[in-house]
Amino acid sequence: LDSLEWGDIEKVINVNLIGTIALTRAVLPLIKERQGRIVTIASLSGEIGNNQQTNYSASKAGLIGFTKALARDVAKYGVSVNAISPGLINSRMVTSIPEHLQERMLSIIPQKRFGSPRSVAELVYFLLTNEENYITGQSIKIDGGLSM
Repeated sequence: LDSLEWGDIEKVINVNLIGTIALTRAVLPLIKERQGRIVTIASLSGEIGNNQQTNYSASKAGLIGFTKALARDVAKYGVSVNAISPGLINSRMVTSIPEHLQERMLSIIPQKRFGSPRSVAELVYFLLTNEENYITGQSIKIDGGLSM
């Protein structure tokens, strides 16, 4: 936290948390009218914290809290709200990490692999399209067992 500039803290929180709240607020009347679904993308960092990422972890933890509170508020309209908390997903961010650190990360993931963007997309799809959806107010971890 000491090494973060205040502007960097604000930027991450504004994008990850405030931006999501603003967008949700703008579309919520239509979602309530259609008994829609909301899926936010949090992070395992928001669930368990992460070294050198206090601003990011705080923004994603806030997003999880927002998701749970909103789910309570809109359930009476037939709207479900859930968060997905991905762990290490095979992305530009992960591939930019030096190989020796990637190997170290893989060694602590029970499935011994990074997740795929498709696995996250399929979970989003499930939450949005399952007609008998009885899931709301949850933060679903998709992390190869890392958080066990």
